[in-house]
Amino acid sequence: MTRVGVVGTTSWGTTLALLLAGSGNEVSLWARTDDEAARLQADRENRRFVPGHPFPDNLSVTSSPDTALGDSDLIVVAVPSRALRDNIRILRESINVSAVVVSATKGLEADTSKRMSEVLSEELPESLHQAIGVLSGPNLAAEILEGKPTSTVVASKYAETAIRAQEAINSPLFRVYTNDDVTGVELGGALKNIIALGAGICDGLGYGDNAKAAIITRGLAEIARLGVACGAKQQTFAGLAGMGDLIATCSSPLSRNHQVGERLAKGEPLSQIRASMDNVAEGIDTTAAAQKLANKLGVEMPITNAMHSVLFDGVPMEQARSDLLERAPGTE
Repeated sequence: MTRVGVVGTTSWGTTLALLLAGSGNEVSLWARTDDEAARLQADRENRRFVPGHPFPDNLSVTSSPDTALGDSDLIVVAVPSRALRDNIRILRESINVSAVVVSATKGLEADTSKRMSEVLSEELPESLHQAIGVLSGPNLAAEILEGKPTSTVVASKYAETAIRAQEAINSPLFRVYTNDDVTGVELGGALKNIIALGAGICDGLGYGDNAKAAIITRGLAEIARLGVACGAKQQTFAGLAGMGDLIATCSSPLSRNHQVGERLAKGEPLSQIRASMDNVAEGIDTTAAAQKLANKLGVEMPITNAMHSVLFDGVPMEQARSDLLERAPGTE
């Protein structure tokens, strides 16, 4: 049995806590406030984000960083990208020095365009740097909660770290592969959310499957271009954390980013959409961060640029579509 600390009480953090507890691990879910921890512990379920899924006896909730993380063998961080740095600053003194720390957050830091493992490396002591890993793949929380099978990837520069996380997380219905391409796995998971926004707009405007297939495949091409420019391996984007996650997120109505795209297509203002959502659609902030990174590296990302123009520059969707389609034709 592995002792696991999970940081994050949103739907994804709670789902991972339930998944890990269901595999027989002793799981402690950390909540930021005493009131939230007391409510979750009393209700024995997360009625706000994951209603109808009771906590097993081996899943506890606490607001104490020392209790949640002090003797954990594995720590899984599943908070929105905008909150990860602040959370780690609160928790870092309580993290077990022999733990593996895995980010399950799919996003880029808005101000810096940094990946979550880079943020962890900046905020955690050097003694923990070899223990940092990331988790990403086609992992829609609602399907996992229903007991449907899926696969994922745990990546680390250090094989022992990836294997330790794999052994703790893997289960008959949640198959875990390891990878050493942290950059590729993280960028695949973050950037696909931008393409999912576009796929949602495509569906919302009734453009059809041909157009959506083009968005997905050309989206994968620009994700890979930026990834390789950042030092990732090209082949990573053909795997679970690249193409796999992209297909799931662009195709499923369960995807928050796809939902945002559809709602934008129906004329809802972005501010209204964001205000109505309990969970975060990471693709919105990631669009701005990715465009900044692409401009810095000189990488062409036309779909990302089109999404940025719609989200932040007030460009009508039909105009963004025309701007994409009327570019000079090139080679694939």
